[in-house]
Amino acid sequence: MLRVGLTGNVASGKSAVAQLFRSWGATLIDADELAREAVEPGTPALAAIVRRFGADLLQGDGTLDRAALRRRVMGDARQRAALEAIVHPEVQRLRMEREARAAGQGARIVVHDIPLLFEALDPAFFDVVVLVDAPEPVRRERLTMLRGLDPAEADALLGAQHASGPKRARSDFVIDNAGSLRALAAAARAVWDELLARAERA
Repeated sequence: MLRVGLTGNVASGKSAVAQLFRSWGATLIDADELAREAVEPGTPALAAIVRRFGADLLQGDGTLDRAALRRRVMGDARQRAALEAIVHPEVQRLRMEREARAAGQGARIVVHDIPLLFEALDPAFFDVVVLVDAPEPVRRERLTMLRGLDPAEADALLGAQHASGPKRARSDFVIDNAGSLRALAAAARAVWDELLARAERA
């Protein structure tokens, strides 16, 4: 089984590539989905978040207001580190559960979709690291024009992640996404074909 780490800074197009890989046969493990599962009502992680950041982050149905929490920790490295110390270990536990299940089902390629791969994990854990990248002005425009964020919030999101330059140097494959969806799909397919070849050799 080939273990692939897929990453990319916010608004790079990583999620689009993840869905393409899934459509071509990958088993996809999405860190954002695991992060939501980790803080569902009744979980130890949610209880720890409430103790650390306040019960006002709970919505009427007992679920976490993730947007409010993001605004509370954004731009504050100490607060963000405290949140990550609560959530990341639980996400890692869920990730390993999903991977073991995929291996038991005979998966050939497991793609871990992880926005903060370089920030939170050791890339050496993966057989292959794929980075999706786009210039920062393009990503800022996507955040403001397509996602409706105000410029300050967009800049805060962009600033919360490491610059992509060092990530490019540490990745096995880089998919550039400054153009059309068609161009992105073609670039992603070329990488997918290489992943298939590596899986066959593994």
